[in-house]
Amino acid sequence: MKPLTEKSPADRPLRLLPGLGPKSIVWLNEVGITSEAELRAIGAVAAYRRLKHWNPRLVSRNALWGLYAALNGTHWTSIDAATKQRLLAEAGENPD
Repeated sequence: MKPLTEKSPADRPLRLLPGLGPKSIVWLNEVGITSEAELRAIGAVAAYRRLKHWNPRLVSRNALWGLYAALNGTHWTSIDAATKQRLLAEAGENPD
């Protein structure tokens, strides 16, 4: 049994996810995503779409890569081209 003070990964605050910076966390909070559990439930693509709807000029594709990487425990620069293409297709965006 885990100690009461230790949170399961899904209960962690967003600031403990690898690769999510303070600005991304503020943006996620603005669109109603305040915990890792909420981000995992909605997923990287839906969270990105929410962010783009909230502020389309401010939010770039790097936010999508960062959200995906944070949920997968990797660095956003390690996402391969095929995965990026799939994520863009899921987000309804045309690849450049």
